[in-house]
Amino acid sequence: PIPCVPCLPRLRKSERHLKELTYTQDEDRKNHERMQALIDQLQGKVKSYKKQIEEAEEIAALNLAKFRQVQSNLSTSGERADLNEQALARVRARSTSIGPM
Repeated sequence: PIPCVPCLPRLRKSERHLKELTYTQDEDRKNHERMQALIDQLQGKVKSYKKQIEEAEEIAALNLAKFRQVQSNLSTSGERADLNEQALARVRARSTSIGPM
């Protein structure tokens, strides 16, 4: 069917508008796909960073435990050294009070 002559400008205008809407829809779809790809990429990075944080926390906990163990050993060694020095001082005091043999 041939449209009426007075309707042709409106028809062309409607067709042009339809093409513009289709183009806009395609661009929106492409933008959506790009944004979704970026979201997926960022979620992957976040997951990777979380794993790195967990590993760093584990290492920090192990290092802290080692530090506390060494600190405890150092304290114990210091106490033993003090006791040995006291014992040595007592032995020296006795040997000087007894005199040379």
